[in-house]
Amino acid sequence: MTTPSKAGTALAELREDLSGDVFVPGDPGYDDARTVFNAMIDRRPAVIAQCESDADVVTAVRFGRDLDLKIAVRGGGHSVSGQALNDNGLVVDLRRMHEVTVHPAARAVRVQGGAIMSHLDRATQPHGLATTGGRVSTTGVGGFVLGGGSGWLDRSFGLAVDNLLGVELVTADGSVVRASAEENPELFWALHGGGGNFGIATSLTLKLHDLPEYAIAMLLYLPERAPEIARTYRELIENGPTEASGGVLYMTAPPEPFIPEHLVGKVLCGALVAYAGGEEAMRKVAQPLIALPHEVEIVTAMPYADMQCMMDDPPGLRNYWSAEYLTGMPDDFVDVFCSLGEALPTPTGTQHVVFPQGGAIADGPSEYPVPYRDSPWAVHPFGIWEDPADDERCRQWVKDVRARVQPWSSGAVYLNFTGDEGAERVVAGLGAENMRRLREVKRAYDPDNVFRFNHNIVPA
Repeated sequence: MTTPSKAGTALAELREDLSGDVFVPGDPGYDDARTVFNAMIDRRPAVIAQCESDADVVTAVRFGRDLDLKIAVRGGGHSVSGQALNDNGLVVDLRRMHEVTVHPAARAVRVQGGAIMSHLDRATQPHGLATTGGRVSTTGVGGFVLGGGSGWLDRSFGLAVDNLLGVELVTADGSVVRASAEENPELFWALHGGGGNFGIATSLTLKLHDLPEYAIAMLLYLPERAPEIARTYRELIENGPTEASGGVLYMTAPPEPFIPEHLVGKVLCGALVAYAGGEEAMRKVAQPLIALPHEVEIVTAMPYADMQCMMDDPPGLRNYWSAEYLTGMPDDFVDVFCSLGEALPTPTGTQHVVFPQGGAIADGPSEYPVPYRDSPWAVHPFGIWEDPADDERCRQWVKDVRARVQPWSSGAVYLNFTGDEGAERVVAGLGAENMRRLREVKRAYDPDNVFRFNHNIVPA
């Protein structure tokens, strides 16, 4: 058991040795430092170490191990279950480590572990290059990539993890390790979906792709048209080019300038065609949707990095999400999807989305622990609201979506779309056959399960 005197001495040394700041309860700035994206998460770490370098991360991990503190790792702080925080433990906060270095000739980018999507996208865009990122600009790059990584560009460029070239990690004993196809290849394999189980990623190197143009078609329809919209979108994706992505969604119309005043607060059905190419080509693909009667139309070329900001949700809202990956999107599924959309909790920011997969996702490397790659569609109930009085009905609606779509579920799931849903869901997200191998890697790099505030893999 750590004595108060030892803890006090160690904390003083941490403050002295760390380049960044250290916060404990009662310090000015402590409450801001422990605030994460999901307002439902209210945890009070004993120590928050805001690191500015790899050396700081090593120092923080060794401090935590010496005092036998629970250790959580914060990148973007976007996980729905608040995995970036703990109670009475240490948080290794990477947010000050957000440098992005683009190597255009090599078609590669090095991203520090605390960077968010906007850091990455804004850095690569001037070069006409991009890689698969999340669907909002505030998601942390590290957790997103190591958890698999699904976004607007995945049908063109593969999952984010398919573009991973190398990772630098601080492991549970404070060692610095590099993983790539040539160096520690078994660890590198495990990092393709295994998340933060094996160490703290202080930097990632990712493959870049040419993306000189980008365009979108966002159309909003009255909800009675939703079945027709969903079927039209399905045919567009299944018979169209892999450059086309996006989704079909139900949403409560927000008070935005592009929304007619009489529709604000009403449930609408939307269709998004996000296109990795020019506006003219996108319009040809999206024409069947544009031709259907709609209430709102945004059809335009725009920079990809700007698109990434379009669906950013403000911080301070309450969140509960999940997902099911599907074997297909037949008409009977469409009917169920639409009936669930009609039951959308209102007035909230909750969204009910079906995303396409296929393309470069399905064609990507089959050996990695991302078993949802073969599912052609995914449904993502995204509960987001402000009033705590809505907690139960919004969470129940998400659970109802999962239950109702089970007849079409493949059983696999993208874990970044889920919170703490139990050990069986972790296996579903990584694959039962992969789990034995992942547990062996976990034993090699984190035998004491120090990094367990995640979709946890228990050491063999």
